[in-house]
Amino acid sequence: MQDKLLTRFYPNYQILVSSASAWEIATKYRIGKLPEAKLLVDNYRDILYQAKFKELTITTAHALRAGNLPILHRDPFYRMLMAQAELENIAIITYDNAFHTGLIQVIPSPR
Repeated sequence: MQDKLLTRFYPNYQILVSSASAWEIATKYRIGKLPEAKLLVDNYRDILYQAKFKELTITTAHALRAGNLPILHRDPFYRMLMAQAELENIAIITYDNAFHTGLIQVIPSPR
């Protein structure tokens, strides 16, 4: 239902999901911090396809920028998402204040 509302008002929108998100989810599942993610890990590509989300792959440029971002945040997943958003000139949808660095556009998301 929500997807139909979005396409009605924003017919040209595209939601991108970073490969870094799959990496983080799989890592947290493996170490036991996210045991409920088994179905998601096992069916990740199909879930993205069904939701009509597009994968944003990680490039060398993204990796170099993530490593060189002038921010204090140490989480490699956050750094990668910020680098991708900055280099691709796309907004991040998040509730996490860590993304409010002034380098990227953040669209607030409810918790």
